[in-house]
Amino acid sequence: MTLHMQPLFIAGPCVIESQELLNTVAEEIVRINAKLGTDIIFKASFDKANRTSIHSFRGPGLDKGLQMLADVKERYGLRVLTDIHESYQAEPVGEVCDVLQIPAFLCRQTDLLVAAAKTGKTVNIKKAQFLSGMDMRYPVEKAMEAGAKEVWLTERGNMYGYNNLVVDFRNIADMLDITPRVVMDCTHSVQRPGAGGGKTSGDRRFVPSMALAAKAFGANGYFFEVHPDPDHALSDGPNMLFLDKLEGLVEKLLE
Repeated sequence: MTLHMQPLFIAGPCVIESQELLNTVAEEIVRINAKLGTDIIFKASFDKANRTSIHSFRGPGLDKGLQMLADVKERYGLRVLTDIHESYQAEPVGEVCDVLQIPAFLCRQTDLLVAAAKTGKTVNIKKAQFLSGMDMRYPVEKAMEAGAKEVWLTERGNMYGYNNLVVDFRNIADMLDITPRVVMDCTHSVQRPGAGGGKTSGDRRFVPSMALAAKAFGANGYFFEVHPDPDHALSDGPNMLFLDKLEGLVEKLLE
């Protein structure tokens, strides 16, 4: 039986678009933390290396992106998470970020998992869209045997034919048998990959339902990509939550 854990929240824009955007989101997270007594972890990507089109915006890159994330951490006192795509990125990212995230498509990449584990920081491994919850035992083993102090698993749906994802919420219970912290990615799970004509589409209407269903199945962490104006975001806009909706949803999940 999994021990009760306080709910964990991760929130932020999909990609670093500007320092202004990071500050806007960080200020709102600080306000919510103060009001609700939460410790929401700030997330943003310095490079979206797996965009659908070569013409899509990717972000500021490793060096500038880490400087911007370090500024958020220092200015606002927030814990910070970002994802890595190549092994060499783990060490510099570990010097800034509290949590290193492994993208779903890369969750079986041994060298990437080992490099993340060796930083000594928490490693959040997203479940691949082609794996079951039980299959995630092996990526966790790789990270733990490489020295990871703490590993989380994140559910983000499975491919359902072309251009669509579905969530089998039983995966949450299966992954809780592997690691005590299981996060529901409530925004990527409503994606429709590649269905936007050269970019990924999605439907943010279902984000609250994904979160509440995951809670019913025992999830103890929730991941939200948020933006003040997602319809004009440079990445993943259709599935991002409006920033001003974050507080109400977090409050509901704390009930």
